[in-house]
Amino acid sequence: MRVVLAGVGTTGSHIARQLTQSPVTELMLCDPASKRLDQVLGAVRAVAPAHQTVTPLTQLTPATLRADVLVLAGPAGTHREPAAAALRAGSHVVSISDDPDEVAELLALGSLARSADRALVVGAGFCPGLSCLLVAHAAAQLDRVDVINVYRAGTGGPACARQHHRTLQRSGQEWLDGTWILRRGGSGRDLAWFPEPFGARDCYRGALPTPLLLQPQFPEAHRITARVAATRRDRLTSWLPMLRPPHTDGGPGAIRVELRGRAGQAVETVVLGVMDHPSVAAGTVAALATMAALEGRAPVGAAGLAGWPTGRQLLADLRGRGVRVASFDGRLADLA
Repeated sequence: MRVVLAGVGTTGSHIARQLTQSPVTELMLCDPASKRLDQVLGAVRAVAPAHQTVTPLTQLTPATLRADVLVLAGPAGTHREPAAAALRAGSHVVSISDDPDEVAELLALGSLARSADRALVVGAGFCPGLSCLLVAHAAAQLDRVDVINVYRAGTGGPACARQHHRTLQRSGQEWLDGTWILRRGGSGRDLAWFPEPFGARDCYRGALPTPLLLQPQFPEAHRITARVAATRRDRLTSWLPMLRPPHTDGGPGAIRVELRGRAGQAVETVVLGVMDHPSVAAGTVAALATMAALEGRAPVGAAGLAGWPTGRQLLADLRGRGVRVASFDGRLADLA
């Protein structure tokens, strides 16, 4: 089994380490930054099992695109072309992109993926990714889903921090009563409570891809929204270039998903949350999605993780690797 990992930044390096705990026999690491590639290569080789070879690449080639799985962990905006080429070459593809425009482009490759009988896993990171698994798990507790609200806090590596900065600059889409509504970035302040000790954070609208991934899986929902935590300084400086270089790793982050709908005759609210380092959790999600594709457990076509029939197993596997989910169940008044 051969896996090509394109992009070994903060999240990509975690994906590589997670894949050393798998039956993958050949792991190829690709990154144009040779110094970073050498550092990650040495660290991964130090923990790789005897059955696994780890080799470096500075660029993708037609030959490397014919791997069993191509994992795209580079900066947002660089995923669409290699994904299409890999599908044509007969490879499964896993992308961690969280840019809404690119997510839409990847979803549009669904017919190509189906004709190739391959899986294109879109948004297999922290949020989207883990957030989609949480939404699906919460939805399984309801007979009908009416409202989905997703909140995210924290960033992974530098590329994630830059994407967070762009998110607040741009407008994002929300699903409301059967149509897409464009909302201004930085508007719609909402106080969200994340698992302790992360606590409460003000969250705002922005260019977030989560509604695009959830709406096809929950067409009956009349409202699907996503917000990102931001400080006053984040909002005031969002229209400027980043004033200082981002940290190598943004530290702890969190997700909160809140679903409202029907369970029998009652109106129920289901809330789930996770607190973890976004780069670590995203790396774990992407690695497990890669293994699912290798083992034939990923559905053919282009989709996020919310529609996976094995989503519950993925959550169990995540728990086994240290990513834990917190839950809160609240009941609204019964309806006559």
